[in-house]
This record gives sequence, structure tokens and C-alpha cells, in this order.
Amino acid sequence: MSLRKILFVSMSILMLAGLAYFGHEAEPSGLKMIQAAQSFLDTLSPELRQKAMFPLNHEERYNWHFIPLEQNRKPTRKGVGLFEMNEAQKQAALHLLRSALSPEGYQTALTIMSLEAILHELEQGKGPTRDPQWYFFTIFGQPSRDTEWGWRVEGHHLSLNFTIARGEVISSTPAFWGANPAVVPSGPKKGQRTIMEHDELARQLLRSLDEQQRKLAYRPTQFPEVQARNHAAQVGAAVGLPAGQMRPEQQELLRQLLDAYLRKLLPQVAEAEKKRLEAAGFERIHFAYAGGTEIGQPRTYRIQGPTFLVEFLNVQPDSAKNPANHIHSVWRSLPTDFPQGARN
Repeated sequence: MSLRKILFVSMSILMLAGLAYFGHEAEPSGLKMIQAAQSFLDTLSPELRQKAMFPLNHEERYNWHFIPLEQNRKPTRKGVGLFEMNEAQKQAALHLLRSALSPEGYQTALTIMSLEAILHELEQGKGPTRDPQWYFFTIFGQPSRDTEWGWRVEGHHLSLNFTIARGEVISSTPAFWGANPAVVPSGPKKGQRTIMEHDELARQLLRSLDEQQRKLAYRPTQFPEVQARNHAAQVGAAVGLPAGQMRPEQQELLRQLLDAYLRKLLPQVAEAEKKRLEAAGFERIHFAYAGGTEIGQPRTYRIQGPTFLVEFLNVQPDSAKNPANHIHSVWRSLPTDFPQGARN
């Protein structure tokens, strides 16, 4: 079965998968990942298993990225790519992906993968290699309820990283979600939108600000590109408008925007992240925005609290040259994305 058929079948069972998640909320948040990772590794040949596995603290663990990585039309990412797998191995890999995400998050990941086929058609081979099977699965350490380990799924516009200790997910970052085109401009999927709430809710929040609030939130220059291949985000002190200086309805918009990122994760993981940011002080979260608020106008924003950072950019044209239709967005943990040992 081709990957496209697997993606189609996988999307068709999302609702059933969601029911399964909610039926096991009492289980440790990482238990399904452990089982899925072990099953995935069991399907691999010795050669693929060797490619898939690294020690927990190997430097490759921090070599995450979200752009096409290739040389002479061959991928240079580590791990095992979907294109290298047989049907059973692909199904096991997608099962591992599904074990870490909500139904919405799983569908979003599959949609991001499928955009590669659209880019291939739009670019006619004139850009980097666009292949929905160039997504790679990597295991760091040994999946077990008694150990700390991690894993990553990654390719163009997708980098999801997880750390599990004693059966609990202690980190689900960096969590990078991108889309090109963010809105499909033509063809059979014309009008399809990917991660648009990351964009629309921020623009809505900026429009709601009064003059004094806007002076604090608005930045004169665009924020720079997300920096990858590191242990932790290096962005300095928070800038912008503190949530404590927002009206209640604006604070609610900010919560909806944060939820647009978090609800792609397992419900237990998302709720734990929300509790951490609230405990650290929701009023201390800063929102900063640069650029326009209309379709086609380049824009970036940053949301930063004591425990997390969100970076968003929509400044590049899509491959059909439509302006500001190419999203990069990431949720990161502070002070580091790769903690050692269980969080409190």
C-alpha cells in the first residue's frame, strides 16, 4: 500500500482513535508511546534498527530541524525514513506518531506531510526534493517504563520531539509545525488550510488591543527565523504586552491561541503544560507582534512565559508566489526542551 493510501486510511479513523485516547486517561501519558515504540522497533530489520536508534544523550538528539535536508537529491537526516519501510513498518511508524498526539494533532501532521506532494506539483522539480515519504523516525535510548528515553519524527515543516521518564511524558518540545502553502491556492485541494488558527487568532488578538496596549505589543521589525539544532531557545527576555495588562476577553483570546498549539498533543500532556504555565503566572506571559494583520501581509509574533516560548512566522511566499502563505511555528519549553528526570 502506498503512503498516500496509508495517510488516507489513517485520516479516516481519527475519530475512532480519539475515543480510544479518552478511554485511557488514567494511564501514564507515555505508556502508549512506549508500547508503540517497542512495536515499531520490533518490525525493523537489524540494519534499519541500527539506523533508527541512538543513545539518549547522543548529540543527534539536539540536531532537530524543519527544512529539507539533502545532498545530491539524497536525504541527510538521521533515523529511518518512511520511504525505506515496508507496509508493516510504515503502519507501525504511523501508530507511534498517533500514540503521541491528539486526533487533531495526528491529522495535522499527516496534512503537513501531504503538502509535499502539492509542492512537488507546484515547483515541477525546481526546488528541493518534495516527497511525502521523507519523514524520519528516530529513537533515543531504550523505550521502557523503567528508563528515560526519547524519540523524534521529523521532515520538512514537521519536527516533533518527546522525552519520556518512568512512563510519563516530561517534554513534548521542540514541537514545530509548518505549512507551505498554508492555504492551498489551486488544484483538487484548493482552499485547504493548515495550522491557520496559529495565524488567525494572533491577528484577532492584535486587532483587539487599544492604543496603549498596542504600543507595548507591536514591534517595529519582524522577529527572526526559528533557530533549530540546539538544546534550548536563545531569545532573551520576554518582550511585548503582558497578559496581566489585557482585558478578560483578550486574555481569553490568548488562551485560545495557546490552546491551538497545545491541543495537538495528547490531552494529558496538554493539560500538564497548561497547569505549568498557569502556575508560573499567566499574567507574566508576553505577547509581541510585528507586521500586518491582513491576508498577504508578512507577519511574525512571539509569545513568551516563564515556562515556554512560541515563535511564529508567516513572511515567505508560497511556491506559487502568493505572499505570506508559508507558516513556521514552534512551541518550546523553557529553560530547555530536553530535561533530565521527571518534572515536578
